[in-house]
Amino acid sequence: MSNTPLTVLDLVPVSSGSTAAEALRNSIDLARRAEELGYARYWFAEHHLNPGVAGTSPAVVLALTAAATSTIRLGAGAVQLGHRTALATVEEFGLLDALHPGRFDLGLGRSGGRSTRADAPPATEEPPATEEPSTTDPAPGGLHIPARFSYEHLLRHPRFALHQQLLLLPEAKSQPYDEQIADILHLLAGTYTTADGVQAHVVPGEGADLQVWILGSSAGISAEVAGAHGLRFAANYHVSPATVLEAAEAYRAAFKPSAELERPHVSVSADVVVAEDEATARELATGYGLWVRSIRSGDGAIPFPTPDEARAHPWTEADRALVADRTETQFVGTPQQVADQLETLRDATGADELIITTITHRHRDRVRSYELLAEEWHCR
Repeated sequence: MSNTPLTVLDLVPVSSGSTAAEALRNSIDLARRAEELGYARYWFAEHHLNPGVAGTSPAVVLALTAAATSTIRLGAGAVQLGHRTALATVEEFGLLDALHPGRFDLGLGRSGGRSTRADAPPATEEPPATEEPSTTDPAPGGLHIPARFSYEHLLRHPRFALHQQLLLLPEAKSQPYDEQIADILHLLAGTYTTADGVQAHVVPGEGADLQVWILGSSAGISAEVAGAHGLRFAANYHVSPATVLEAAEAYRAAFKPSAELERPHVSVSADVVVAEDEATARELATGYGLWVRSIRSGDGAIPFPTPDEARAHPWTEADRALVADRTETQFVGTPQQVADQLETLRDATGADELIITTITHRHRDRVRSYELLAEEWHCR
């Protein structure tokens, strides 16, 4: 049996022809099933202004899911700190822990904020842009590392400015990320004190039994902060496969033992679709490329299309280049095929846990994918 735990990452996807309410009910149903199947954690992502994603408030969805489950750990993957304060974050998760103590993971992301470095680009949901794409670089053990993708066009897209306008209060500026993480940790520990000696104590929140995680896509400030504080780190292969190795390496290089962790602890994500046979799995995954294209174009995630809707799209070479790194690194196939690929990912990155995210048009196919993977994984 594999001793590498599996986590579910759920964006609360809305399928074409469906509604956000149905997507939420489906996610709670999947969380119950994941608990029965032995998945270690169930995380919800945070995204905004995306018609095809209903996971806008992890804390709210976590409260609903905690009431519907009993043992599986639940978490945010991740809270976007760029438009939140440290106090609001600790208060939200303090409330959750007060009712369901010891079950929550507080995953923290830098999206929408700013770095302490003067030369750093604005933080986004993706890694910083690069001037030139790198060449494909095979990783040890055969893991596919695609060419580096440039996100420069997303930073210039009007929707990026709209996010800032609607998520931040007028004239507000995000706190530097490393300072914000430090404040969160001090508020949780009950050691927050201003330069003038004024203390702040958060109730509920102070002393909450939370696992704090940092999520990151590159070898930047997120990896450094996670390592410097001795926190757990989640690296995003499913978002930025080109930079997953450098992200994990940067975290380990920066790691300092803490009261919670003596050694680095890394979880790595993968986008997965599993079915009884490979042909069926590839049919179920047909909509993924078009869905990623909607995100990468800057317009926001569309409702997840049916295979026929995806095939009807008039693909251009520019479209294919826009999504190539993501479609090339999606693990699609039989339980045995996908489990083999996950083992390759684990071994190449040294992951202590793996995060599985699966989106299909039909809810029952998504549930079945997680079922098949769990059955195969537990036999290894």
